[in-house]
Amino acid sequence: MHRTQARHVTVEEHRESVRRLLSPLRTPDRIERLPILAALGRGLAADIVAPLDLPPFENSQMDGFAIRSADVPDGGGELRVVAPVPAGAAPPELAAGTAAPIMTGAMMPPGADAVVPIEQAVPSLYPAPGVPATVRLPAVPARNFVRDAGSDIRAGEQALGAGTFLGPGQLGLLAALGFTEVPVYRTLRILLVTTGDEVVEPGGPLGAGKIYDSNSTLLESSMRQAGLDVTRTGISTDRPEELAALLRRHAADVDLIVTTGGVSKGAYEVVRQAMEGHDVDFFGVAMQPGGPQGIGTFDGVPVLGFPGNPVSCLVSFEMFLRPALGELFGSPAPRPVVKARLAGALTSPPGKHQVRRGTALPDGTVRLEGGAGSHLVSALAHSNALIQVPEGIAALAEGAEVEVWML
Repeated sequence: MHRTQARHVTVEEHRESVRRLLSPLRTPDRIERLPILAALGRGLAADIVAPLDLPPFENSQMDGFAIRSADVPDGGGELRVVAPVPAGAAPPELAAGTAAPIMTGAMMPPGADAVVPIEQAVPSLYPAPGVPATVRLPAVPARNFVRDAGSDIRAGEQALGAGTFLGPGQLGLLAALGFTEVPVYRTLRILLVTTGDEVVEPGGPLGAGKIYDSNSTLLESSMRQAGLDVTRTGISTDRPEELAALLRRHAADVDLIVTTGGVSKGAYEVVRQAMEGHDVDFFGVAMQPGGPQGIGTFDGVPVLGFPGNPVSCLVSFEMFLRPALGELFGSPAPRPVVKARLAGALTSPPGKHQVRRGTALPDGTVRLEGGAGSHLVSALAHSNALIQVPEGIAALAEGAEVEVWML
């Protein structure tokens, strides 16, 4: 049976509760192997160990001449030019007193221990007939512009850890190590349900007391951007038996149910009423906006109940669900966190963690967008950041440093 708790939990406590709710979904049967390009944006499901050194052989960092450094005295010297070393070739040993033209990335000839960049070389302009060309080179230390084998990563070292978000850089590393496929977590399937008799689909007639549904678009686009597979049911009525029937129809086909609206303490809170007989808790989180929250299971399927105001449901996703998904499954990537100075003063309610919308500017400041109200969708649309004001801070002056999550 659902429970309504009087106490308020902290943001950190509820974030941990969401992580615990979803952690049973991280099971071996949810792992699949994909071609590396198909794994873009997914989370790595196992540690990857390098099967070879990178680079796999000693090579030149520059276009220039491969030499034995001991062959050139301090004041510079002239060396005989031998056959060039192209990239992809296995060159012969470099004889003493010679210099081999070499391309960037080409294998160093055995015996050579340095590279002189081509810009520092002075070739002989008119070699005598039948006499090999020479080049005058400055003295350079051993290992000059030489990339050692394994200087990037050694065979047997961990290349990527389980839970890593797979972006272009990570996929490039896998390709460089010779991998063609990678183990990743399967995409989570989300059932998204918006509730409320007052809510109508965009484009329909807007009668008295009605508002267009923005929550579904806000959350579905956020979830898809985070790599989730979203099933959207349309708007459920405020009749709890109809909502419960809708959830039962879809529960067997999804990994997580997310509802918006109907989780507060009022008389017409349909989600709370529909959860009668199910292990779901409803309580307040010490956060503004997004205080009312629900969490538990419906027919064994994890459920998160977000509040109904548009900014509240978006902030709930960013503060609770998105971080848990990234921590457990490696996707989505964490929001970049920066420090910025407030471009204007703000106040925050006592005993609550406040999340304000803002625009981070190139000069290192962040400008507040709109007020603290949870209905201000226009302010959200003009924001590129969430400003974090921790519990216990009642006011911050202009110029105060704050933590900012970039959207």
